[in-house]
Amino acid sequence: MFDLYELAGYVAIVLGLFLIPGPAVLLVFSRTVEGGRQAGIATGLGVAAGDFIHTVFAAVGLSALLMTSAFAFSVVKYVGAAYLIYLGVRAFMEKPTDPSLPKTTSVAPGRAFLEAIPAEVLNPKTALFFLAFLPQFVHPEKGSSLVQFMVLGLIFVILSSVYTTLLALSVKPLGRMLKSLSRFSRWQGKVIGVIFISLGLKVASQQR
Repeated sequence: MFDLYELAGYVAIVLGLFLIPGPAVLLVFSRTVEGGRQAGIATGLGVAAGDFIHTVFAAVGLSALLMTSAFAFSVVKYVGAAYLIYLGVRAFMEKPTDPSLPKTTSVAPGRAFLEAIPAEVLNPKTALFFLAFLPQFVHPEKGSSLVQFMVLGLIFVILSSVYTTLLALSVKPLGRMLKSLSRFSRWQGKVIGVIFISLGLKVASQQR
């Protein structure tokens, strides 16, 4: 169903995006500092659950669109490519921001999990990202598009869960990592900008 080379590229891009400190990662950091490892892990799992919900919505909606019109699906793919390029240019041009952690209060792991889910689900940027990102790796001629969407989404969710769990377990070096963010922040926009622009250009130039 998936070309091994392309699947490896997908995993590499996802892992590269995880290395860019975003709101979800900073929330996991903050919950870990305030509530301990269990709260941090629970927050990461809540974020992953929210991402899975986005995956289901994207898979069902775009798969239905594919069944209705292959042309419309192609339009979605190229609009998504344009959106990724737009995100890349904006991130590349954006000035460095303050990498300090958001203010949170200590909560129990169960509550941290439940609060992280709507925080991720209700983030419109996350929804747009999934709608733009996943279709770039879906090839209807290779099998069920719905299955491909779900597999890609599950890979994303699993990698996200593992990554945020490792972050939450890294309690001792957490302080040093946060200090390094101040130096990395001046480059993070450039890095994520190049990733988004490269992915968007790849899709825009590929042959059907």
